[in-house]
Amino acid sequence: MSIERRTVAVMFAAGAVSVANMYYCQPLLSDIGRSLGVSDRAIGYLPMWTQAGTAAGMFSFVPLGDMFPRRELIVVLCAASAVTVLAMALAPNLALVNAAGFFVGLTSIVPHLILPFAAKLASPHKRGHVVGTVLSGLLLGILLARVASGFIGDLFGWRAIYWLATIAMSALALILGKALPHDRPDQHLRYPDLIRSIAHLVAAQPVLREAALIGGMLFGAFSAFWATLVFFLATPPLHYGARVAGVFGIIGAVGVLFAPRVGRLSDKKGPAFAVTMAVLVSILAFAVFYLAGARIWGVVAGVILLDFGVQAGHVANQTRIYALVPEARSRLNTVYMVTYFLGGSLGSALGALGWSRWGWNGVCFFGTLQLLAALAIRAWGHRRAARATERAGVA
Repeated sequence: MSIERRTVAVMFAAGAVSVANMYYCQPLLSDIGRSLGVSDRAIGYLPMWTQAGTAAGMFSFVPLGDMFPRRELIVVLCAASAVTVLAMALAPNLALVNAAGFFVGLTSIVPHLILPFAAKLASPHKRGHVVGTVLSGLLLGILLARVASGFIGDLFGWRAIYWLATIAMSALALILGKALPHDRPDQHLRYPDLIRSIAHLVAAQPVLREAALIGGMLFGAFSAFWATLVFFLATPPLHYGARVAGVFGIIGAVGVLFAPRVGRLSDKKGPAFAVTMAVLVSILAFAVFYLAGARIWGVVAGVILLDFGVQAGHVANQTRIYALVPEARSRLNTVYMVTYFLGGSLGSALGALGWSRWGWNGVCFFGTLQLLAALAIRAWGHRRAARATERAGVA
């Protein structure tokens, strides 16, 4: 089976629209806090709740892609997502905003059903390119969500973006029901067996463990930055608000243009090489934030480097895991993405903690610390692979 270009384009757009729901809040955190009468520190944990919800959704729903036709699952989750963003638009206080944020994250896993679907439909020699293209839609949605919410929130208030998201997700559910191809699961398992098989995959696949942990640390550093950027931009000497915070989404989107090329690099030189490069570029980004963050050009340069580094690592990691057990791609993606968003939730919490205690230096410290952990995990994986090769040669 081969995937049509039109299907790839539909998947690209669906990933962008559906994942955006998770990130609308980030440039608006100060505005949301003021409207609810709470401090920056209190509202700063909203991204953590959203990402925790996503991790829960990954574990609960993504494995179902190996049990049921993915098209039907995707349509149902798009409809559920429309309900959760409506709840966010209506939430009257911090507790309900956090609860709505959790459920927005829980239902915003549509791209992570789409990605293994695309990998299944793609031919092996084009899989990295197809995954990179579809993933670029997800990343574009993450980045441009901030642009849209920053501008719309500044003009019409922070709730307006969630009203628009309700309309968008309702329309997406209808469109995808007709545009996506029908598929059959590769295996027929009961849900308890499916969950047990996930534990078996974690135990049996060291590359999966490595990719998941590295992905979590990369996304944690990414989240620490983006969850606190709006607070940093409001401080001297910058004095910018939600609209400018949103504009940085456009700047970060420059890196998205390279997602298909990163996929080709993974196909050519191997995804492990691309992962190492991604972590080093991300560390460089935080060095720029620390040394030149007080100047707008420093923030711009750091954003481009960070978004490229995290994107490159994500494409390469997913290319690695999808090659491991083809009939279990949804479960492999579950392990990877649950860890990925738990890392993001941890990073958002560490970013909020670092900001409240030590300001921008605290954010840079915790971001760099997570990336150094990712680099150590990659070095350990390289040594493990080298030892395995030596043992195979001796045998």
